[in-house]
This record gives sequence, C-alpha cells and structure tokens, in this order.
Amino acid sequence: MSLKIYLLRHGETEYSQRGAYCGALDPELTSAGSQMAQAFADAYRSIPWAAVYVSPMQRAIATAQPLCTALGLAMQIRDGLREISYGAWEDREQDDVRQHHEQDYLRWLAEPAWNPPTGGETAFQVASRALPVITEIENQYQDGNVLLVSHKATIRIILCSLLGIDLGRYRDRIDAPAAAISIVKFDKHGPLLEVLGDRSYMPKDLRERAGT
Repeated sequence: MSLKIYLLRHGETEYSQRGAYCGALDPELTSAGSQMAQAFADAYRSIPWAAVYVSPMQRAIATAQPLCTALGLAMQIRDGLREISYGAWEDREQDDVRQHHEQDYLRWLAEPAWNPPTGGETAFQVASRALPVITEIENQYQDGNVLLVSHKATIRIILCSLLGIDLGRYRDRIDAPAAAISIVKFDKHGPLLEVLGDRSYMPKDLRERAGT
C-alpha cells in the first residue's frame, strides 16, 4: 500500500463568490460552503483516514470539521498550510488592484513565483512553509490516507512543487475550485497525480455555483 494525500480546498466563502483577494483574511464559510463541507464528509467518511492536517484559518477548519466530527478524528493544525498573503490587495477586487497597484500587479501576473502581491508573499515563500508539512506527512506515514485541508493558491503551489511544474505557472496550470479534492499517491517513483480538482461528490447545484 502507498501513501495517498488528499488535498481539499475549503468550501465557498463570500470572497470566492465576489472574486476578491482573500489570503490573510479569515472569513467564515457561506451556507453553500458549509453544505460543501458536509457533502465531502458524507462522501469520504468510509475511507480509513490515518490523519487530517488543516490550515489554522477558520474556513479550512470549518471544512474539515464535519468529517472529523463524524469519525472522531483530531485535526493536526499546521501554520504552513495557511493561504498566501495578498498584502495590500486583501479584500479588493481585480480591477481595483490593477488601478492602484498596476506595476506590482503586472509583475505578479507575469511571474508570481518571484513577484509578490504588494506587501504579500511569493509562490516560493508559500512553498517554503507548505512543503515541510508534506515532508512531515511522508516521514510519519509510509502508507495510508491523509487528508490535507488548505487553500486555493497553497494547494496549487504544493501540487506544482510535487509534480515538477514551474511555480511561476501555478495559476495557469492547476485549478482548485471551492471544496475540490486532488489526490497524490507517493510510491517508489515519487508523487503521482491521480485526481485533480474533483467536485463530483457534491450535488449539482453546489458544483454549478459561480465564482468558486
């Protein structure tokens, strides 16, 4: 048996609906976001979970909570799994950011691995704190299923790092809609992406919500 890490993005928040930047901000899930979390718990509760690692942000904790409550699982909170910081762009929409921080915004679009949002984090900085959590899991669990609940940018950066994709292209190569699950298997050949951004487990009305 091999180790499998299930990377789950948190459910919908008001910011994923608005399309505004939300990294260091800590909003709650919307009603639909809570329904997504419950749908995940209902669909995946039969899997024998070895552990659950969760970002300290309340939208991630609330997404993991239904599964952990149903199965009596303890969350292992890791700061490295929090979302990328958008600095001065937090709580602002794209057009506003483009107007007030045009040069930083254009540099970030072209090369986000090295160019951060104004006062925020680069993709490399996120990778430097998130990947040690992956290493910790690999060292602790040689096989079994581990759930990791995190955020859109952080999950995309982790996946690019594991799969050998240029971190500067994390926004162009990987998608992670609200409450989507991606699965990576670790074996003698290294990380293998088995599932990317799946939301088939949730009802159609939740899958079709805009802005997620």
